[in-house]
Amino acid sequence: MSNTQSRVCVIIAARNAARTIPAAIASALREPEAAEVVVVDDASTDDTAQVARAADDGSGRLSVMRLDINKGPSFARNAAIAGSTSPFISILDADDFFLEGRFRRLFASADWDFAADNIMLIRDDAATDVSKVVAPPFSADPEFLDLERFVEGNISRRRVQRGELGFLKPVISRAFLERHGLRYDESLRLGEDYELYARAVARGARFKVIRSCGYGAIVRADSLSGRHRTLDLKRLADADLALLKIDSLPETSKAVLRKHERHVRDKYRLRNFLDVKAERGLASAAAYALASQSNLIPIVRGVAADKLEALFRHAGLTSKRQKVPPMRFLMAANAATAEN
Repeated sequence: MSNTQSRVCVIIAARNAARTIPAAIASALREPEAAEVVVVDDASTDDTAQVARAADDGSGRLSVMRLDINKGPSFARNAAIAGSTSPFISILDADDFFLEGRFRRLFASADWDFAADNIMLIRDDAATDVSKVVAPPFSADPEFLDLERFVEGNISRRRVQRGELGFLKPVISRAFLERHGLRYDESLRLGEDYELYARAVARGARFKVIRSCGYGAIVRADSLSGRHRTLDLKRLADADLALLKIDSLPETSKAVLRKHERHVRDKYRLRNFLDVKAERGLASAAAYALASQSNLIPIVRGVAADKLEALFRHAGLTSKRQKVPPMRFLMAANAATAEN
């Protein structure tokens, strides 16, 4: 694909990211395919916008928008999409970075509407100079995700390192978004990437994944994804119900969507039970749990699992907290051979 055809708008939604955003911007501007880098400061209370402007390399590709009211990443990304023109869109979180040559590898073929690569997950206390991080020599091993594989890949499991496919950061064809009228769901502040990707694949998007690595993500204990509200879980489960209304979906796709919806809804019910208990006491929480079997079963299972895990920790049978390695990868990959 030619440089003209592979022009990318990199979108960075940022809130209170003054410490990390210079490295994110620098990694985007380093990529020759990045024709636009749009930072949307989502009502930061620090000097994110000023720091972002100071990271300009003088090429004229960087622009910074500022929102006066915090609207969330979906709104910020949609604003950047509306204010940009490049034929491809790439999302970069404000504390993450691209590895050099990322777009060159993704644009090596043109047989996709969404194209994502592997993610290097680096623990925040193990992060060094991200500008010197080099992509590991993994084989591309390309595959295309169908809806069943994608949705199933977003069901997390207790005591398993998180690796949901919704964490992928694909390059997205603007033409596909326009053709199907797709944008980020601004009611979501959790799972907004998952919802957009799932809806796109349901509409026929060719979602290509390669195992070679081009995206670096800093894993922080205080990340936004770890601080979601109980209501965010309910809205994500409701988003699955909306996806189920797409008439063209085969029954196999609907079955896995229902499974994901139940998975998220059960998390919501447990969290809501704990919220009610904290706010109104055990009697009110018990009334909520006993209101229906749909409430009771996930609440009993969740509370029992939490209590059992705490008991095992107290007895020294498990570690006090799940160990996070200094570096890991979202998807398992094979070392590249000489032919690659």
